[in-house]
Amino acid sequence: MGIHTPIVKTLPLRLLWPDEAATQAFANTLAQAPALSNAFIALHGDLGAGKTTLVRHLLHALGVTGRVKSPTYAVVEPYELPHMEIWHFDFYRFNDPREWEDAGFRDIFSGPGLKLAEWPEKAASVLPVVDLDIFIGTAADTQRQVSLISNTPTGADLLHFLSGKTP
Repeated sequence: MGIHTPIVKTLPLRLLWPDEAATQAFANTLAQAPALSNAFIALHGDLGAGKTTLVRHLLHALGVTGRVKSPTYAVVEPYELPHMEIWHFDFYRFNDPREWEDAGFRDIFSGPGLKLAEWPEKAASVLPVVDLDIFIGTAADTQRQVSLISNTPTGADLLHFLSGKTP
């Protein structure tokens, strides 16, 4: 990509979200993180794990009003707030790296704003270094086992902020 970001791996922060209310509480906390406004967060998990649910709660906590839908078919949904721009990507149906250039994603990722990507592994060959990886696994019907790993100084700032704010 041409964006040179130092890789700074940290030990994972592990969380258990017993229900959707816990997912929402986490999103509300993450929304307060100072480093969030220019972060790239990748969301990993099986279908139905809660990736879009987390994004929906996060966007509402940041001030997005109205319906937040999954960009599965559009690949990206942009949101503009007075204090930041946000792009929600869903690379589930991403097949051709040429789509990356044609859609202008290089420009989006090289500019300021919050980038949230579901299914990042489908576009791994063209994505820049992820600041924070969030892995969501299902533990039971409503429970989610979550691991957060930072890969950059921005990700380390987010993880440090969350470590002090989450139970």
